[in-house]
Amino acid sequence: MSFATLPSLNALRVFEAAARHGSFVRAADELCVTHGAVSRQIRLLEQQLGVALFERRNRAVFLSAAGTRLFAACGEALHTLQQAVMQLQPAATPPLAVSCEPTLAMRWLIPRLPQFHALHPDIEVHLSAAGGAVRLESGHVELAIRREDFALPAHYCVQRLAAEHVGPVCREQAAAVRLHTRSRPQAWLEWQRLQPAAAMALAGSREFEHFYLSLQAALAGLGVAMASLFMVADDLAAQSLQAPAGFVADGSHYVLLSLQPLAQDARQQAFAAWLTDSMQQTLALHANRIIWV
Repeated sequence: MSFATLPSLNALRVFEAAARHGSFVRAADELCVTHGAVSRQIRLLEQQLGVALFERRNRAVFLSAAGTRLFAACGEALHTLQQAVMQLQPAATPPLAVSCEPTLAMRWLIPRLPQFHALHPDIEVHLSAAGGAVRLESGHVELAIRREDFALPAHYCVQRLAAEHVGPVCREQAAAVRLHTRSRPQAWLEWQRLQPAAAMALAGSREFEHFYLSLQAALAGLGVAMASLFMVADDLAAQSLQAPAGFVADGSHYVLLSLQPLAQDARQQAFAAWLTDSMQQTLALHANRIIWV
């Protein structure tokens, strides 16, 4: 049989589906055609080949000996075609796996990710929230955004993003209560050391498990929280919070960690450049709230 007299690929595709399911009805469902259309294709294929491909018994269909041989050949041929097509198509760009401290991710990074996607629609970012030490060697994370408040492995590539700035924030009519967080237990003491002249008369204190919760409490008017400028930048812009004593650099920095130089990966390099620019823009927008000491 020459290639010119081979059955149509559509007929063979219908036959393969019917043989695989052992049912014309299920084959029709898979191919989004009617049961009658499947039956006609099989009947025409059997007439062209001159052999019965199925045995019809008790309203069920079973492959004949000839059908079994053709089914095996179809499976091999379709698999070969599928592999060839996949090899011809350009490989999909894998998502860029980024880990970020939870509060920074929720209150600053995620609201700005649409800007990155608009600039780089071909780069998908898979974001996970975690703080502290990170094991890039595991392969689950390519880039990690951290505040450098812990020892960094010597073999990690470290790019500084922006200096951390902290200060008290509250609603206009907030309770005179100091809000603490176990995530940064020394935050208030550190700020008072940096700005001793800006001490605030606060009557009591409340403690929260996480930084994010203390900021939510400040938004609810429960007291005054010590905040990172980045984490409340949008609340300040919306006037949901105010910063009565401004913000001061605490000596730490946000950094981007990677296993290899960023220049070796175009996706990582693009994300790092955008991230650095965005953090610097945030500082510039709130420069009038930064106290230089």
